[in-house]
Amino acid sequence: MAKYLAQLIVLSGQIIGKAFAKAVRQEIRMSQEAAKRAGGGRQGDNSAASNSKTGLTLEEAKDILNVRELESETIQKNFEHLFKVNDKSRGGSFYLQSKVFRAKERVDYELKHIKLEPNKPTES
Repeated sequence: MAKYLAQLIVLSGQIIGKAFAKAVRQEIRMSQEAAKRAGGGRQGDNSAASNSKTGLTLEEAKDILNVRELESETIQKNFEHLFKVNDKSRGGSFYLQSKVFRAKERVDYELKHIKLEPNKPTES
């Protein structure tokens, strides 16, 4: 009986160890891909800082606001509509409303940096 218990413990440890190692490798790979998408260098640092500040990537923010390009008029129109639709007094969700607000905040942060760096191409 003790032999089987020891085998079970060893086997469980191996399975957990392999799963942990796989998760670590996947996390490293995902962070490397994110660094490549961010552009690396100073642009990557700015992107990472703004992502951590607002909690959203630019892609997520654009998805939430349902925009493809960083056009102020379209962004503002979509923001106002989504913010109003998700108003809690109208039966909406405060959580969704806050996501819409954070998405607008993230896009505004990016637009501000585009104006500061006129040679920077917009993301599609």
